[in-house]
Amino acid sequence: MLKCERFLTAPVGGFSFENCRRNAALESELQQMGYKPPKAKKTGTTITGIIFKDGVILGSDTRATNDMVVADKNCIKIHHIAPNIYCCGAGCAADAEVTTQMMASNIQLHTLSTGRKPRVVIVNRMLKQMLFRYQGHISASVIVGGVDCTGPHLYAVYPHGSTDKLPFVAMGSGSAAAMAVLEDRFKPNMEEEEGKQLIREAITAGILSDLGSGSNVDLCIITENKTEFLRAFDSPNKKGQREGVYRYKKGTTSVLTEKVTPLAVELVEEVVQRMDTE
Repeated sequence: MLKCERFLTAPVGGFSFENCRRNAALESELQQMGYKPPKAKKTGTTITGIIFKDGVILGSDTRATNDMVVADKNCIKIHHIAPNIYCCGAGCAADAEVTTQMMASNIQLHTLSTGRKPRVVIVNRMLKQMLFRYQGHISASVIVGGVDCTGPHLYAVYPHGSTDKLPFVAMGSGSAAAMAVLEDRFKPNMEEEEGKQLIREAITAGILSDLGSGSNVDLCIITENKTEFLRAFDSPNKKGQREGVYRYKKGTTSVLTEKVTPLAVELVEEVVQRMDTE
């Protein structure tokens, strides 16, 4: 009697780094052959956050790029973690999206298990542990902001797992321009309207100074009692209307010389087919 055995392997969850090992092997082979390996494609984003009098304000641009190509003009970069906690993602859009979705799922399970409102420090701890585990292969730089029972909190989480707790922060390729505005105008205990205008100008500075940042300015205001997500709060790069006429009349440019060369063409075969329109 013959027995047939089947070995079934369960699907493995989490991130797959097979391409990372493949790329490392290809890179070493190319270097041994004397060729330069291709460089990683540049990503572009400007994300910021500040702590104001009553809570936290997060801001981001809405341009998603693939090297020098604008992939999405109205991308959402402010992600929901919990009703009182949001985060901005920079780096690879797919990595940031999946990472924040995992955090939102874990925080929801934690809330159901404990029956308490989640704290911002819990999200910070989960993010830093997960990113450190993958040693920077997850290209996600995250700003976590929220208000809990201990007050407003703002964290910057880097791809390798290091974190900072700051009163104001900027990340992404346009962070230098945004940070210049924040360092110049930020002050403790700002009013909500003043903080919104500060974030708007910081993101606008990143949009106007960085080719990878663009389109609109999104804001998220988190206080103890409510959370307000303002989509397209400002549009620094509004498309203007064409005012001039760029079609010129025939003969505007004079022809100095003209030479016609006849080409001898021999028709080998001609086939005419009738299209069926019935």
